[in-house]
Amino acid sequence: MVDPLRAYNFKLDINGVNEGHFTECHGLEVQVNALRYREGGAGAVVRRLAGPVAYGDVTLRYGLTTSRELWNWFMESVNGTPSRKNVSILMTGPDGLTEVFRWNLVDAWPSGWKGAALDALGQMVAIESVTLVFESINRGG
Repeated sequence: MVDPLRAYNFKLDINGVNEGHFTECHGLEVQVNALRYREGGAGAVVRRLAGPVAYGDVTLRYGLTTSRELWNWFMESVNGTPSRKNVSILMTGPDGLTEVFRWNLVDAWPSGWKGAALDALGQMVAIESVTLVFESINRGG
């Protein structure tokens, strides 16, 4: 029996560049809407067809640094010219280095940003988040 992968062993590549140290990634989901229809003469039977596909928004949380890469990318969206990039979420093995497989988010762009909570009495790392929307997803590896 193969051991399950650990949820904490992941990396992110944005257009092939390992960008930032992300603490959390959630919202990976795909929903195929089921369309109901009734065939003529089929009586009370309601059939279902595959309808439009909806992808969830992916939220990434990361420690605030002096790098402006993610901020600049988000600001392109704010200015009405979102830059679409391919983003890969890589699952790694127990060593945290060896790629086991990846989810590829195609034509992703940032649709939201949330600043870090600041507390003069706290001792926590400043964590920001960015929300990505994308056109499709595939799994490689």
